[in-house]
Amino acid sequence: MNEDGYTLGELIKEFYRRHNKENSLEEAKILKGWRSVVGDFISTHTLDLRITKNILYVKVDADSLRTELLYSKSILLRNLNKIAGIEILKDIVII
Repeated sequence: MNEDGYTLGELIKEFYRRHNKENSLEEAKILKGWRSVVGDFISTHTLDLRITKNILYVKVDADSLRTELLYSKSILLRNLNKIAGIEILKDIVII
């Protein structure tokens, strides 16, 4: 706690809120947790991950993986939002 009674975590969250990056920490948790949700095989074949306006864009290198991920979208959304601790992702776009 600092002299004003705020913890470092509270100060960091306030900084992000003031700079319109309120969900940056949660987004980072999601991107870092991708491998734990989809496993090593799919993670290895993931070429790009990014979050824009609460949508996760996933680029994979094989059509078969794209299809598998499309079928699993709702489960992926639930598990990734669980990692973030809040419901931040509204959709997943597989490219």
